Amino acid sequence: MKTIFIGNLPPDATEDEVNQMFSAHGRVRSLRLVRDVFSGACRGFGFVEMEGHEARAAIGALNGWELRGQRLKVNEERPKERAGGRRR
Repeated sequence: MKTIFIGNLPPDATEDEVNQMFSAHGRVRSLRLVRDVFSGACRGFGFVEMEGHEARAAIGALNGWELRGQRLKVNEERPKERAGGRRR
């Protein structure tokens, strides 16, 4: 199972339309768009889980795809890097 990061989504992006885009390349196991707490608008990114080979196909096909004038950034999720040094 691979987690895919989707960036540069428009604020009015919906789970249904993102699910349709990714479903064309395999079975979507889970999907989460990060939303603003107050407005409910998409904050411009989200995560999709798919099987490995399907995830690679989706990344290859959808990275750079244009959605309402915005080019999507689609890649495999990378772990967050820790900030350097200890706090004193």
